[in-house]
Amino acid sequence: MSRLVAGFGCRRGCSVEELGALLDQTLHANSLDRGQLVGIASLDRKADEPGLVRLAAQLRVPFYTFSATELLVHDPLLSHRSDTSFAHTGCYGVAESTALALAEELGASSPRLLVNRQLAPGATLALACSEGTCQQKATAPD
Repeated sequence: MSRLVAGFGCRRGCSVEELGALLDQTLHANSLDRGQLVGIASLDRKADEPGLVRLAAQLRVPFYTFSATELLVHDPLLSHRSDTSFAHTGCYGVAESTALALAEELGASSPRLLVNRQLAPGATLALACSEGTCQQKATAPD
C-alpha cells in the first residue's frame, strides 16, 4: 500500500468540509484510502488557513508548507502550468507542486504525482507518493 501525501491550493476561507469532500472524492475515485495519507501540504502563506489546519488535525497528519521558491524546482513535473497561479502565488501550480515537494521531503528520491490536480470551486488537490515505489498512476479525470 502506497503512502500518500496531499497537496492543496485553496481560496482564503475555504471550509474544512469542502477540502475534506474534495479529498474523499479524489481518494474514492482512485481506489485509495484516507489511511494511506501521511501528510498534507500547501503554500507557506496558507500556514494559518483554518480549513487546512483543521483538515490536518482531523486526519491526524502533519501539515507542511513550502515557499513558492521551493516549489519552482517541481515545475517540470506539473501536469498543468497556470500563469494565473504564478501571478498570484509565484508558482505555476500549488496543489501539484506542494504534493511533490512533500513527497520529496518525506524521502521520495524521485517524487511523482499519483493523481493530477483535481478541482473544486474553492480548492485544488493533487496526490503524490511519499516513497520510492508507488502504485500505478491513477486515471481520474482532471
